[in-house]
Amino acid sequence: MTVRPPRILIVEDEPPIAEGLAYNLRREGMEVLTAPDGERGIALARSSHPDLVLLDLMLPGIGGLELCTMLRRESNVPIIMLTARSAEVDRVVGLTSGADDYITKPFSLPELVARIRAVLRRSAASGTGQDRPAVVTVGPLEVDFDAHRVTVSGTQVELTPREYDLLAALVRARGKVRSRQSLLAEVWGEDQFIDPRTVDVHVRWLRQKLEADPSRPALIHTVRGVGYRLGD
Repeated sequence: MTVRPPRILIVEDEPPIAEGLAYNLRREGMEVLTAPDGERGIALARSSHPDLVLLDLMLPGIGGLELCTMLRRESNVPIIMLTARSAEVDRVVGLTSGADDYITKPFSLPELVARIRAVLRRSAASGTGQDRPAVVTVGPLEVDFDAHRVTVSGTQVELTPREYDLLAALVRARGKVRSRQSLLAEVWGEDQFIDPRTVDVHVRWLRQKLEADPSRPALIHTVRGVGYRLGD
């Protein structure tokens, strides 16, 4: 059986950067599509169904943050933001808009490829393991690791790869407190420097999708000054 290479959509308005990224990612065995602006980016995303989107923050017309939000409303395609702005607020806003990861220009190609492969692995992972059940139920929440499916009161909930990984980490430790740092290490990787508030951003997104009243969470509890706990 022939396995299709991962399809990467690059939305970047600077031709030298877009062409360089496309050339090098193709050398890594990936299929690459490029779009010079947000309008063509959303059109290509809808027609080509990429496995991952590399999205520049500063785009003409439809900006990177707006496009990220549009993509997230329509699908769970993994998104990595490319930005020349290193301010912490830009990174947090990008993640809040639905991005799974970000990388600041200038970046090394090996780092970018490693990020892409890590996000693709998380996207494809089932979350199964020899030492844990295939299906876990916590109140109205059910996580089927074999099917990579999450339901609340019988209704399937669509999560991004990063949201799923974060929820899986909390489910595996249900009833126990997980610190922000331990969640960062497990979900984002120990070799990456990520602001701990990134966890808070993704928990907020999870609550919006899983909780009956996100302002009064009954599933994912905050343990002030420490981290989060799933269930009682």
